[in-house]
Amino acid sequence: MPKNNFPPSAKRLQALWVELEKQGIDGFIVPHADEFQSEYVPPSAQRLAWLTGFTGSAGLAIVHRNGSTIFVDGRYTIAVREQIDQNIFQINHISECTPEKWLSKQPAAKLGYDSWLHTPKELAKLKAACKKAGSELISCENNPIDAIWTEQPQIPLSPVIPHPLCYSGETSQTKREKIAKKLIEDKIDATIITTPDSIAWLLNIRGNDIPYAPLPLSFAILYSNATIDLFIHPKKIGQGLIEHLGKTVTIQPKNSLANKLKELGQAKKTVLLDEKQTANWIFEQIIGAKIIKGNDVCLLAKASKNPTEITGMRTAHHRDGIALTRFLYWLNKNAPNKSIDEIQAAEQLEKYRKENNNKEYQYLSFETISAAGSNAAIVHYQVNPKTNKKLEKNSIYLVDSGGQYLDGTTDVTRTIVIGKATTEQKTRFTQVLKGHIALANCRFPKGTTGTQLDILARHTLWQSGLDYQHGTGHGVGSYLSVHEGPQSISQRANNVELKTGMIISNEPGYYKEGAFGIRIENLVLVTEAQNIKGGETPMMSFETLTLAPIDLNLVEISILNQTEIAWLNDYHQKVFREIGQELEEAEREWLVGCTRMI
Repeated sequence: MPKNNFPPSAKRLQALWVELEKQGIDGFIVPHADEFQSEYVPPSAQRLAWLTGFTGSAGLAIVHRNGSTIFVDGRYTIAVREQIDQNIFQINHISECTPEKWLSKQPAAKLGYDSWLHTPKELAKLKAACKKAGSELISCENNPIDAIWTEQPQIPLSPVIPHPLCYSGETSQTKREKIAKKLIEDKIDATIITTPDSIAWLLNIRGNDIPYAPLPLSFAILYSNATIDLFIHPKKIGQGLIEHLGKTVTIQPKNSLANKLKELGQAKKTVLLDEKQTANWIFEQIIGAKIIKGNDVCLLAKASKNPTEITGMRTAHHRDGIALTRFLYWLNKNAPNKSIDEIQAAEQLEKYRKENNNKEYQYLSFETISAAGSNAAIVHYQVNPKTNKKLEKNSIYLVDSGGQYLDGTTDVTRTIVIGKATTEQKTRFTQVLKGHIALANCRFPKGTTGTQLDILARHTLWQSGLDYQHGTGHGVGSYLSVHEGPQSISQRANNVELKTGMIISNEPGYYKEGAFGIRIENLVLVTEAQNIKGGETPMMSFETLTLAPIDLNLVEISILNQTEIAWLNDYHQKVFREIGQELEEAEREWLVGCTRMI
């Protein structure tokens, strides 16, 4: 996928003001969003990046006659300062000042928004804030940024591809019948599905409309008789797709969605909608229907992987572990003595993934975070020619990367020292490692949520007055999005219990701005724990899927207890046992040292 490096531009903001005046409004809200409410949006929908220069995967800007501002979370506080012109946009950390709080303190104004780019839940908060300030939110029929973006890319039209049963493990018809049965029980006539990965999972289809995720952009209406209307551009209908979908799936052009929604409203049907993930535009079309607000019907079923998907994820991680370990060997051999930079390192890792055999590897699951020295302190750092650093001796290098394979999706982070680590670096790394192990080793009762477990990963850091400004774990799809809900492990309240078959990341970290950053990430599978002698409560546990050595040169053994040492030794023995024999002789000999008992 091509990179979009949008320079901040006062001229673009000036052009936007001209368009806003034409539309009779005093400002405009610009979220990082498309009509599907995806985290990763196609180039044609990267309006926030085009206007401000900020390329992170979450953020929102408000252009206001009283001054313009941008809101980001803890992942992007450093990156946003480097990407935007602070003479044009004020920066707000969302934990300190939300868009709603900011709007409530501004002078009265008419502010525009694009109804496709906000959910009703988001708009309700924004409208309440505007009302407090005496302002008015106005839906713009035409997005003013689209009117001035003269070189806006075309909407993606990649072909939709069937995802075979050998990878999905369950037919689309079976999935739809299970969900339809629940709709009937709840006396619901239909549900509208707007999330691309839910539609891809439900229909066993994949595409290439979004960077790093095999998703076709489309909308769907699932009825209580298990039939479905799929709204998609006709040019995306690839060879064999109609046969794959079968007669119970009706393909319609996207521009017919409005009429279908209005028909549901006119017939006064009972319709389930997820107000957290559905564009407000959808709600505006379905007037007359009885709206039931609830979660996307695919979320939990998609998150709990079936046996075929679990097998595929294990295989994908085996394959990915070989590639990453070969890369770490290459790094160890070449980085101390050669002039390797962040871009070269990222390219080398991708090369190993491509070489590592096979037809299953498709592409990266996100843009590799290849961060040397102080760049590693930027949580979601994105390397480019201007920021590209050399991997210097006696410095930290952090690589966060993943692959999309036909049988699974991977995401892994390793922090490496090039040469010798300082005492501070070893201490901080080991504190992060203790949190990682505490979570990996945890047994927990059925019904436990990720929010309840998050403290395990932070506890050691907290005792030293330290923390990290991101979640500890996100769900991961099966050859779908690398960030998948509804489960998570974070301080943010989440009432979704961790269920058997869910896959989630375990990634505590530590970041010292201007110096170095540390993160250790493995993906884990939620499983039922073996019976505990004398135990009375059914327990769950985690199975670690990722297979790659953790840098022992950064471990301060004296800080670890015996349980932690045992976990690290067991993990490294598993890594060597499962991938060692598939490496070249020199790589295997190196891995022996990397996975030695401590």
